[in-house]
Amino acid sequence: GLIKANFPTRISFQVASKIDSRTILDRSGSENLLGMGDMLFMPPGTSALQRVHGAFVSEDEVHRIVAHLKEQGTPDYDLGILAHEDEDSGRFQEADNEHDDLYDQAVRIIAETRNASISFLQRKLKIGYNRSARIIEMMEENGIVGPSDGTSRPREVFIDPI
Repeated sequence: GLIKANFPTRISFQVASKIDSRTILDRSGSENLLGMGDMLFMPPGTSALQRVHGAFVSEDEVHRIVAHLKEQGTPDYDLGILAHEDEDSGRFQEADNEHDDLYDQAVRIIAETRNASISFLQRKLKIGYNRSARIIEMMEENGIVGPSDGTSRPREVFIDPI
């Protein structure tokens, strides 16, 4: 229906049944493919299928490539992507318009200690509960720490030390 109308080009890999093939291509055929990169391709503007072969990368090979890339060095995060240009003044401001002066310092502390809890930040930064909670919530919104699990345990930290 609606999804297929927005994608004029279709690709189908091996599927389990004719029904699955019809869902993707509006005809059967994908159930007879061999797997390992074997696919049916429907170019835009035509209903003619072409059988083509794409590169097959096994899950094990993906894991090896990721491990190799991780060995090459630590990530270099561009914290500027969290800022946007204020249309009125032409200055860059934080996306949430409430950037806390201690936020960057808090991110460094959390990344280095791998301990993302409100009470820990309170002690380290010598601030109150509400401010510490707002900083942790901002980190969650920015993908730096995971959500609370409802206990007093620290949250999961997703970034490496900066």
